[in-house]
Amino acid sequence: MRRAPFVATATIAGLAGILAFHTAGASSTFAPARSTTTTTTPGGGATQPTTAGVSTTTLANATRSAIGDQVNYNYGLLSVKVTVVDRKLTAVTVASLDDGGNFRSQMIDQQAIPLLQQEALAAQSANIQSISGASYTSWGFQQSLQSALTKLGL
Repeated sequence: MRRAPFVATATIAGLAGILAFHTAGASSTFAPARSTTTTTTPGGGATQPTTAGVSTTTLANATRSAIGDQVNYNYGLLSVKVTVVDRKLTAVTVASLDDGGNFRSQMIDQQAIPLLQQEALAAQSANIQSISGASYTSWGFQQSLQSALTKLGL
């Protein structure tokens, strides 16, 4: 009986610590690559960079998107849309989801898909962890994600 207050206090303290934990979001700043034009002076003089309105800004990063194959994940059909900038995964969304109105599947999908999207962005690939209790959804999401990445050549 003397352990009960200690266990309850430790449980509450641990739960408060978990609820107070916040991860820092990844922030990225994009600075476009600059290229300057060089000219040579007549007569074979030195090469000088021109700076008076001649330098141009080149955006080397292109935004591309692809939709993965529709995958039958035992509760319906799921396909994932991927957006990449250069070779970096910037967005993962569900392009289509048809679970036939199955209430249980809808509840699982609502909880699992946001976590799967975060996993994919963190991993920058289709090599993601399955969500416990959402094995079929996780598998279908991963298969469609891999299909979309393959279409983009990643």
